[in-house]
Amino acid sequence: MSDTVIKVENLSKKYIIRHEQRERYTALRDVMTSGVKNFGKKLLLSFMPKESGITASKEDFWALKNVSFEIKQGERVGIIGRNGAGKSTLLKILSRITEPTRGRVELEGRVASLLEVGTGFHPELTGRENIFLNGAILGMTRVEIKRKFDEIVAFAEIEKFLDTPVKRYSSGMYVRLAFAVAAHLEPEILIVDEVLAVGDAQFQKKCLGKMEEVGKEGRTVLFVSHNMSAVSALCNKGLVLLDGMTHFIGDPSVAISSYLISGTDSFYELRQMRKDNMPMILKAWIENEAGEKVIQLCSGALFYLVIEIENPDGMQFEIFLSFWDNLRRPLWNFTHAMHGLDSLSEVGKIRSRILFQPPKLTISEMLVDMAVGQKGGGRYYDHIINGMKCAIIEKNEDVVMARFPEWPIFCEAKLSYEVITV
Repeated sequence: MSDTVIKVENLSKKYIIRHEQRERYTALRDVMTSGVKNFGKKLLLSFMPKESGITASKEDFWALKNVSFEIKQGERVGIIGRNGAGKSTLLKILSRITEPTRGRVELEGRVASLLEVGTGFHPELTGRENIFLNGAILGMTRVEIKRKFDEIVAFAEIEKFLDTPVKRYSSGMYVRLAFAVAAHLEPEILIVDEVLAVGDAQFQKKCLGKMEEVGKEGRTVLFVSHNMSAVSALCNKGLVLLDGMTHFIGDPSVAISSYLISGTDSFYELRQMRKDNMPMILKAWIENEAGEKVIQLCSGALFYLVIEIENPDGMQFEIFLSFWDNLRRPLWNFTHAMHGLDSLSEVGKIRSRILFQPPKLTISEMLVDMAVGQKGGGRYYDHIINGMKCAIIEKNEDVVMARFPEWPIFCEAKLSYEVITV
């Protein structure tokens, strides 16, 4: 018997998008005119061949296009990609909720999926009854479900509400019970979508630990998340989807880097303002302590932010940086004045290299806004929002800084720069 439990070949899924033109305000004369037009169109269509060109406005949308991959038994696969990349569609097909338009899927073993809050639960049934219902759907016998029952309830932490209809549960309680059922009833393949984000931080950590345990037991886990730290910590394989196609599959750290690079917008698209003949940001990147370009860092690690600026007329300017987490919550900022640094005024291209010693933070991604402008920030010459992204990986569990610190928190910084001759 092969150790391949999921085999996907040339998988494609097409949806039909219909476009309707809606009017902001409709008067009686508009209704009468529209009725006459529709009657005339129907009359014409009855006398015209089907290929006459009078058709409803619609568009084919391929959520997945020729996706192929194989997953071995016991692998924990993180599926990542931007919104609309096809992640949820792929999971729905693997869970047999949606039929593919083309292609083939082979699955070995029972599949338990947690795709959205309340999936597979009957709202009128109690938590106790839904545990048995879900177990039966998975093909478990009543004896098997009873054997796991106490463990499921303890993990979900819903003892007080076990005999309450789940329609009265909060979204967090729904997720706790649904994950507990899916993970403990011993499916060969466990599929979990971003729904875990509904739970609190402690429960998310417990779920990640359980999924890791499930993988070590030889069962397969598919995990969709926008939390790169969670993907890095849990998964031993990464699958990146881009515009419905397989962009990369392999080492999770490479997958995360590939995803972040594929989602990087150009400065031209991100630029908020730009004044002619004034200092302009050309490019920027992040380096690790060894001076290597990177797009992911360990939490609390030293890093350099390198930024190249064109100063055609030798104007005096300063650099302004704001650091945020992936939900645009503030972390810290950098200005020349904060660190007692002089303004820059060299003519031509200037490369500034700023060393940062950040605190340890439990965040998945760091975003950087950057600007150059007058001393004190009275006027920006160039301003770019989300100019850079960097994934943050927790090296261990000794994170000491709260997730939402007051802004700005203390972050040591030291600037050096050089004039680049062309």
